[in-house]
Amino acid sequence: MEEIAVGLIGFGTIGSGVVQILKENQSIIEARTGFRINLKKIADLDIDSDRGVAFDGSILTNDAYEILRDPEISIVIELIGGYEPARTFIIEAFRNGKSVVTANKALIAENGLEIFKVAMENSVDVAFEAAVAGGIPILRSFREGLVANRFDKILAILNGTCNFILSEMTHNPGADFHQALKKAQELGYAEADPTLDIEGVDSAHKLSIVLALTHGIHAPVKNIHVEGITGIEAFDLLMAREFSYRIKLLAIIIRHGAKVEVRLHPTMLPETHPLAQVDGVFNSIFLRGDMVGDQMFYGRGAGREPTASAVIGDVIELIRSKKIGNSCRVPPLGYYPGPLESMDSVLDMNEVVTNYYLRIHAMDRPGVLSRISGIMANHNISIHSVVQKRRNSSGSGSIPVVFITHSAREADILQARKEIGSLEVVSGSATIIRIEDESLD
Repeated sequence: MEEIAVGLIGFGTIGSGVVQILKENQSIIEARTGFRINLKKIADLDIDSDRGVAFDGSILTNDAYEILRDPEISIVIELIGGYEPARTFIIEAFRNGKSVVTANKALIAENGLEIFKVAMENSVDVAFEAAVAGGIPILRSFREGLVANRFDKILAILNGTCNFILSEMTHNPGADFHQALKKAQELGYAEADPTLDIEGVDSAHKLSIVLALTHGIHAPVKNIHVEGITGIEAFDLLMAREFSYRIKLLAIIIRHGAKVEVRLHPTMLPETHPLAQVDGVFNSIFLRGDMVGDQMFYGRGAGREPTASAVIGDVIELIRSKKIGNSCRVPPLGYYPGPLESMDSVLDMNEVVTNYYLRIHAMDRPGVLSRISGIMANHNISIHSVVQKRRNSSGSGSIPVVFITHSAREADILQARKEIGSLEVVSGSATIIRIEDESLD
């Protein structure tokens, strides 16, 4: 049986998962592919720690260039993450005639165009299925299985840490953000420093990649509207339930003719929406294609085995292409060489029109609601419903008041929030959560 030599750079959680699957499922892989994957070398700065998997320790090295310059290795797996030295290693691999499999979402989102260009110049492949939604084969589906479709709407839960936290707050009324985050860390679902997850950066990198594959638009994260979940309070989850909604951190892409909405933020969804039922650390992608209609992909979006499974799937795809002498069979983003759509195709966030939830802390006095409503009316914001949860018998102090709006423009909502926040009867700035509910208006 033919052997294909592969090198692995990065022997952390996902890297050890790759070794585990290659060992445990070797016979399955060989029966399905007709070749044997020979993991010839593993490079990592730490070559002493126990990874919990059995392998031949002689293949370990702390010099990545032993892999990059080995003429027998035809595919390099990059799993160190970050921008450098990952970028340098990938470019070096290309120039030495090696294809690359990576799970590096940040690098692909920010430097993907350069990486794809160098790969094509050297007639090699780059694959990155594991960069988005772990073990869910969503990128391959966009690039190949759904290639005949125009994508009119994509809503996606792309971060298991945030989804776990919001699920905990939903199903344990009264649990606050910090309690839910602590539990996620105790269970290993959140990093010691969870900033990239809870501030939405991790999801935004994935959103950028999905946007490029589905709409041919390259948008660095700095050009995408991104909000994390740190401002969500237990009260908001309780109110969401009262309105028959669930709150999810959603990546959103919606086409409007020649323009495309691109945004990532906490979002209220009807509890009947399939995404509203996605709990815990799971990821899911809901899409609407003009030919296939509504579809949803669901599964584990992170973790050692699911992500390693996606990595090995990419390795096998590249080997199959190489065996028939057909490198670059499918362009990395599914678009043949040429300029991608510009950022001019992205709708300015201020022009986005959707429904809104506003939580305002206002004094419990006569006339306050009418003043707030008047400001909203002045900015063309129509109120769907108002809820005042508690009333102070003394008439002093502020209480939470919640508004649900009909469709309104983002710029108008922001200006109204600013003016409402300046009222002497209002404490602080209103909390805004956008709503995706096609039945609301």
